[in-house]
Amino acid sequence: MNAELAQGPWFMGDQFTAADIQMSFPIEAAMMMPGTGQHFAHLAAFVTRIQTRPAYRAAVKKGGPYRYDRG
Repeated sequence: MNAELAQGPWFMGDQFTAADIQMSFPIEAAMMMPGTGQHFAHLAAFVTRIQTRPAYRAAVKKGGPYRYDRG
């Protein structure tokens, strides 16, 4: 996935698709593991791009923040 995102900002290149939404959840979860962002820079940048999209921010505002841990 990291190598795929090295080719463009989204999984389908320049086009944002439902695939990006679907993949955002496991990638966000993976980024919670210490050091993951340092080893997979393209995945970390992908998460940042997803999280700065207006629709993402609106959804979090409406539904509230979520957590991937059990805490």
